[in-house]
Amino acid sequence: MSNEKHHIVPYHVYVVILGALLILTFASIGITSIELGSLTVAAALFFAVIKTYLVLIYFMHLKYDKPYIGIMVGAVFLLFIVVIIITFLDYLYR
Repeated sequence: MSNEKHHIVPYHVYVVILGALLILTFASIGITSIELGSLTVAAALFFAVIKTYLVLIYFMHLKYDKPYIGIMVGAVFLLFIVVIIITFLDYLYR
């Protein structure tokens, strides 16, 4: 543990990420007022995925961690998606 490199992220990076998260939040709120039909939910989910990525990379420091930790996080998300798909398939064919 003592020979690991420490990273120092400048405050302006956090301010830029905060600004991006706020803009994306207001964009996801604003997209609901536009009539896109069934694409409204998809657009809001797209903004949510981008916000999740920014939080994982910068605030949870996955950008600076070892690659296997990122792979484990990706595996958890993949497992989550598979469980959701199985749940909806079970509901659909019941």
